[in-house]
Amino acid sequence: MDTPPRAAAPAAPSPDELRAHYDLRMRRQARPDGPGAVVERVGESLRQTGGAEGWDGVVWSGLDVGEADAVIAAHVAHFAALGRSFEWKLYGHDRLRPAGGRPGEDAEGLAARLRAAGFVAEPAESLMVADAGRLEHRVPLPGGTRLHRLTRPEEADLVAEVHQAAFGDDRARTRARVRDLLTDRAGSSAVLVVLDGDRPLSAGRLEWEEGGEFAGLWGGGTVPAARGLGLYRALVAERARIAAAQGVRWVQVDATDRSRPILERLGFRTLTTTTPHVWTPPAG
Repeated sequence: MDTPPRAAAPAAPSPDELRAHYDLRMRRQARPDGPGAVVERVGESLRQTGGAEGWDGVVWSGLDVGEADAVIAAHVAHFAALGRSFEWKLYGHDRLRPAGGRPGEDAEGLAARLRAAGFVAEPAESLMVADAGRLEHRVPLPGGTRLHRLTRPEEADLVAEVHQAAFGDDRARTRARVRDLLTDRAGSSAVLVVLDGDRPLSAGRLEWEEGGEFAGLWGGGTVPAARGLGLYRALVAERARIAAAQGVRWVQVDATDRSRPILERLGFRTLTTTTPHVWTPPAG
């Protein structure tokens, strides 16, 4: 009996095609990323107002020159009324469209408008993407360490301990975020730590939308004393394995300068940059 031919693997899109697809699925069609979060459109932009410990910010904008300042002011007024800081994620390929015969502006033009409105730019990161099924899924860990997937909300302290040591993060905020994932999004997330006995050395999260094509690798970090041992690589590999098993094709990372070379060696490619611009309510 003849064996039916195997289906051909999907053709790899070009970087421009993949970036456009990412913009559509993950930015223009963004969904709330946690309990209590609300996503709403304001002009040609999309913002999220997070829950008690959620992320607040503008995830996408396709503004024209004529409306940009008014929309920026509307977002500022919204979060000022709540007394909350928020982030405008400005991507390197974002553009202000021309309006009324005026020339359009590139991302630097929008960045200048944000700075004039009181935003402060943080260090740029690289948006990196890889095919989850093509990444290495098994990376050996050093002797005496083991990979553990969290299942109970009370285990959130393990991640909070790593993040405080690695990044100086607020333990309470990290703990709340991880507890939310383990409680309300257990079916669309994975939280992993590398343990040496009971001591957490490295941690990272994977988050995806049911039926979605992209999964985010977030919060990957290692305590300073355990860096250089391959723990971050092992966490990336395991999260890619889980994503592929869930039928998610692409995994994406907002990579710092420290993690970008590691991710490039693992098979990730850079699509663009993203620069957080943060607005903070005036003191008093």
